[in-house]
Amino acid sequence: MDIDATRRNKKPRPLSESERERLDEFIESIHYSSRYSDDHFEYRHVQLPKQMLKAIPKEYFDGSRGTLKLLWEDEWRALGITQSLGWEHYEVHEPEPHILLFKRPINYQPPVH
Repeated sequence: MDIDATRRNKKPRPLSESERERLDEFIESIHYSSRYSDDHFEYRHVQLPKQMLKAIPKEYFDGSRGTLKLLWEDEWRALGITQSLGWEHYEVHEPEPHILLFKRPINYQPPVH
């Protein structure tokens, strides 16, 4: 289950200060699921407030699908999603485009510098 790089921006697209300010009001309403896993990955989904989608820049959306693109870590963190290290946005739940699906390897250990 590799990430489809064609569904991402070529590189992370930073938010402007005004874009970030528009998103601030929604951050407290972001919902994080409990973690669940299979033999290889742990998963969680993050539910954004539906109204928040209207404040996210259009460059974060996939026009052909009508959903968010697969976001780089810098992008989802800029939206106000806070999670520990190692999570990767791998899918959008298309029937409910405000739900983002994340995964990371089981027993993930951040790199030591």
